[in-house]
Amino acid sequence: MKQTDRILCVIGARGGSQGVPGKNIRPLLGKPVIAWAIGKALQVPGIARVVVSTDSEAIAEVARAAGAEVPFLRPAELASSDAGKFQVWQHALAACEQADRTSYDLYVDIDCTNPLIGTEQIAGAIDRFRALRDEGKRPDAVFTVSEARRNPYFNLVEPDAEGVLKMSKSLGSGTVLARQRAPAVYEHVAGTYVLATDYLRSAGHLLDGRAFGYAIAPDRAFDIDSELDFTIIEFLLRRQLGLQAGAGVPAR
Repeated sequence: MKQTDRILCVIGARGGSQGVPGKNIRPLLGKPVIAWAIGKALQVPGIARVVVSTDSEAIAEVARAAGAEVPFLRPAELASSDAGKFQVWQHALAACEQADRTSYDLYVDIDCTNPLIGTEQIAGAIDRFRALRDEGKRPDAVFTVSEARRNPYFNLVEPDAEGVLKMSKSLGSGTVLARQRAPAVYEHVAGTYVLATDYLRSAGHLLDGRAFGYAIAPDRAFDIDSELDFTIIEFLLRRQLGLQAGAGVPAR
């Protein structure tokens, strides 16, 4: 197993969130949301550098205080709500390699709006990439997934041209009558992504190449897109840390 990979970790955090304004630096159990991701990334063995890609000076200041580096500000064309994540990654990789005058082997992205992802899951995704590579499966990417709460073969429906509801997917043998007999499907979880840098430099989308999943528990598969998400994550994080209601993270 190649343990000498030079790993760059980048945490993306744009300033113009619409669903939950200011969510990346909003306090969560006494810490800014982004600080949870930075703290965990800094604990993962083998990560050479933890960088935050942002267009916001306010986020940059919080990120530096939490221990990350912010060597550049993201250009405006990559900071809009419709900017592609893959292109943001490509920019961050190129900017860091140019500044560092070195090439990285693996690029790790951690989504800061999922503070339920732990150091164990980040390291596990990296280990899965390495294991797949050692098995000769030629992975281009590994990213977090979780077993889907709804299955398109069993309980997801969509309307036809007349509005009549049909199953979203079907098998050649007909309708699936029991959930247990439906093929396994997974949710793409905003959490952790591990990419070969050669692939990141040349591809146009995460799924252009050979991407594999790293399964995480359903209670870690939430990210902040709404106020309801924030409430759910706060509850789950408090339970994860064994905190009583109303308690914050103990000071260190």
